[in-house]
Amino acid sequence: MKVLVVDDDAVARLILKKVFEKENHTVFTACDGIEALEILAVEKDFNVVITDIMMPNMDGLMLLSEIKKSSKMRSIPIIGFTAGNIEVYKRKSKDSFDELLPKPMDFYQLYNIAREHARD
Repeated sequence: MKVLVVDDDAVARLILKKVFEKENHTVFTACDGIEALEILAVEKDFNVVITDIMMPNMDGLMLLSEIKKSSKMRSIPIIGFTAGNIEVYKRKSKDSFDELLPKPMDFYQLYNIAREHARD
């Protein structure tokens, strides 16, 4: 599985990277939506994107919107997570996450959810 983890928290990025790499998956990381889009423009065939919602420069909602606009990327499953109110973010976004999870989260539970949603 090829995974893109997007989070402005370096510790969370590192933990998620290690969880996926432990199971021999390929992991790319980005600190915000802008960096994530740069990676998505160069690297192809991601099976899933996991993103925080609240980030500087470009947040997870804007990243979701940009991915869903692209005919080449719109089929990538996107899992969001946030310390904020999940219902508010669901109403704010015209696009839907495949899954939207609350923080704090169990990283292994997130891993299992990502595996369930990952496209082949």
